[in-house]
Amino acid sequence: MADSDTLLSRRIAAHLLDIGAVALSPDEPFTWASGLKSPIYCDNRLTMAYPPVRRDLTAGFAAMLKEQTLTPEVIVGTATAGIPHAAWLAERLDLPMAYVRSKPKGHGRGNQIEGKLEAGQRVVVVEDLVSTGMSSMAVVQAVREAGVEVAALLAIFTYGFPQATVQFAESNVPFYTLTDFDTLLDVAREQGSLLPHALRSLQAWRFDPPGWSETHGSKGQAGA
Repeated sequence: MADSDTLLSRRIAAHLLDIGAVALSPDEPFTWASGLKSPIYCDNRLTMAYPPVRRDLTAGFAAMLKEQTLTPEVIVGTATAGIPHAAWLAERLDLPMAYVRSKPKGHGRGNQIEGKLEAGQRVVVVEDLVSTGMSSMAVVQAVREAGVEVAALLAIFTYGFPQATVQFAESNVPFYTLTDFDTLLDVAREQGSLLPHALRSLQAWRFDPPGWSETHGSKGQAGA
């Protein structure tokens, strides 16, 4: 990773921590929608409330496209959290924008893809968060079924789960993120907000989320 990329990744990680978009709480874990306990909670929707942060995110995505020599014809957002970031990036690049629903609409035309995509176009998908990669792959599949080429998927943050790497590799979709779990922990530790025992707990969770959840299942707070 180039020095400029490292600096950007650390700056984005600091932003997410500073505004509370990512919260670390290994001693009082969150409960995810799946029921698993987790020492980390990520809500990148909060970035919408902070103009300097969202400008940095948009600039980071634009720089990422340039660095990877990606030249999309349309920017596609994932519903719902990826939509604003796709819109800001599309505006910066003066490109059309569309978004993909989690499932087809139950009325009207029954659209799953909103906006305009044409067969043969080349798109980049913008996501807020990559965990297992399953929801991202569902969006990629919907776009591909429309006859559109997915050049890459961009995201703000990834937990770095191995299954996500496998999902993207098997689907032949390059994916790039502005920052990641390891960088976030480094920045939090340097800020003094992460004690050694908490750091070890977070690292243990990342390598075995179900096992960590079972061990910490007797306590927690509401989460994603």
